[in-house]
Amino acid sequence: MSIKPLLFLFVFFQLLSGFAQVEDEVQEPDFIKTITFQSNTDQSELPILKLNDRLVLEFDVLNGEEADFYYVIEHFNFDWTPSRLMKQEYLQGFDDQRIRDYDNSFNTYQLYSHYWLQIPNQQTRLKVTGNYMIKIYDDYGELMFSRKFMVYEELANVGVSIKRSRDVKYINQKQSVDFRISSPFMQFNNPSQTVKTVVIQNNNLRTAISDLKPQYTLGNELIFKYDTESSFWGGNEYLFFENKDVRGANVGVQFIDLQDVYHSFLFTDIIRADRPYTYNPDINGNFVITALNAENLDIEADYTTVHFSLQHPEMFDDNIYVYGNYNNYALNTTNKMVFNPATGYYEVAMLLKQGFYNYKYVMVNAKGELLEGAISGNFDQTENNYKVIVYYRDLGARYDKIIGFGEGSSLNISN
Repeated sequence: MSIKPLLFLFVFFQLLSGFAQVEDEVQEPDFIKTITFQSNTDQSELPILKLNDRLVLEFDVLNGEEADFYYVIEHFNFDWTPSRLMKQEYLQGFDDQRIRDYDNSFNTYQLYSHYWLQIPNQQTRLKVTGNYMIKIYDDYGELMFSRKFMVYEELANVGVSIKRSRDVKYINQKQSVDFRISSPFMQFNNPSQTVKTVVIQNNNLRTAISDLKPQYTLGNELIFKYDTESSFWGGNEYLFFENKDVRGANVGVQFIDLQDVYHSFLFTDIIRADRPYTYNPDINGNFVITALNAENLDIEADYTTVHFSLQHPEMFDDNIYVYGNYNNYALNTTNKMVFNPATGYYEVAMLLKQGFYNYKYVMVNAKGELLEGAISGNFDQTENNYKVIVYYRDLGARYDKIIGFGEGSSLNISN
């Protein structure tokens, strides 16, 4: 073979790798609810766990069919483009296996089946760190939903501190994340090229800041201390409700009604952007399943239709959504609010499992831009959780390792 076809093939594959598509999560259909991850240390929608730690994925299926579901695990680069690793390089054993563990609901108005999957298991074990996505398929090979998770090794120390914005214009509205990376185990070669970072506020990948480069290097310590690039809007404390007792009004619930299932009508919320900040402890957008007189929450907690309402003037170009960790911060027709001329409120109803939920109202303008603080406001006093994930790909390496993970809270914010 002449050199020209070989050169053509090389250029072709280089172009393919350069145009690798970023993979987004696929949201679940209406009959799948309450998707949760649980690791050794945390229960949330964004699991970040150590290599070889236990990860449990759980979800409910409300169609009453006791259907079969299969899981597939894929490895990704830092930017969520598919990595170049073959499956046997990042997976010990096999995936594309049926989820065998499930149980049916007991003594509930809403019938459902509760599924759970543990990784590692007898068939599947992860071998390397990095970005992963788990995909759940039905018996016909149709993708039901997918979720991201991250696996790391403690090869680097990550110190995180939260500061008030150094931009005087937004000093009362933004929070800045400073962090330092050091390692007793490895030497950072050419860190501006080999080290990548992601900073996440309240487990929400939608608003994450990625690929900040170290500003300074002191010995083997990398320092990130940006004026504006690492700053987040402070937001406001999340609103919350609890419906652990479906037969009575609880925290945030104005009244209830029993139809096909119980309906929980929340108190009408108001615009908080033009009001002073008020400290109101929350769980940073997360949710916890809880129910009275239930021994096994997985199958004994019932589903209720939760009615949200917001006092807001009608808009014709912008849309309002209610979201949180309970729906993976998705923006779709399920949580899009509709203006009701009869009440003068924006309203939406969602079927949710009994529990304690954080939520917030957000706006998406005509350009498709997410404005998280348009309704709730932005305040530098707001308590937020921040996570910093550190990736490393040495020169010539084929995938992005996660070598460190750090966490901080704006409860300890300083100048």
